[in-house]
Amino acid sequence: MKEKVTIVKVGGAVVEDEAQLAQLLQHFAAIPGDKVLVHGGGRRATKVASALGIESKMVNGRRITDAQTLEVVTMVYGGLVNKNLVAKLQAKGINALGLTGADMNAILSHQRPVKDGVDFGFVGDVDRADGKMLSQLIGMGVTPVMAPLTHDGKGHILNTNADTIAGETAKALAPYYDVTLVYAFEKPGVLRNPEDDSSVIPLITRPSFQQLVADGVISGGMMPKIENALQAVDAGVTKVVITRADAIDGETGTVVCGA
Repeated sequence: MKEKVTIVKVGGAVVEDEAQLAQLLQHFAAIPGDKVLVHGGGRRATKVASALGIESKMVNGRRITDAQTLEVVTMVYGGLVNKNLVAKLQAKGINALGLTGADMNAILSHQRPVKDGVDFGFVGDVDRADGKMLSQLIGMGVTPVMAPLTHDGKGHILNTNADTIAGETAKALAPYYDVTLVYAFEKPGVLRNPEDDSSVIPLITRPSFQQLVADGVISGGMMPKIENALQAVDAGVTKVVITRADAIDGETGTVVCGA
């Protein structure tokens, strides 16, 4: 029987809110067994870019990354956000190690090609994540803290959606562990009505996801989150949950399965 590992992805809204972040890290530290933390930071990157006079552009919940924006996200994701999380986890007795995809060749990607007239710039689509290396780190008692940056193997950093990082990390670890993937954000799950926190959709399958998108219930940044969740389940990840930051160790939220 495989040992269990829990991968928690925390979004930028939680990272920005000290109270929510403190709760998330408290619950994360209390999760038994091995674990991995994957973080976003898009809101902080947008703020820093704005302060520098750099306009942030989004298409379907994904950031357009020109050369200036790439510098900002590299600084914010790989430095400010990542190292603050590592320090906070160390204070809780978690032996954390901050990683971008370039570190130890953890995640290799290629620059996304122009499609349907949209040029995302320096955005990476993942080719592979090194599950063996990550499993070796975890086996040494290390908790990886993954930033949403990858590399192309040719010396270039690429901005990569944090939900994708979480999904690809989960898929890469699935041959070695019984993997639970948790997407933690500021809401209690995927909501049928964005204004009503009690309208959590308890279960999403591939067919129901397609219908929810067609009905306009799911859109924007939630789309890549669920797409990555479905891909992770298809690749052998045991369970994917989308829930609130203070509920990552419970059974509440939205469960995503492929059937």
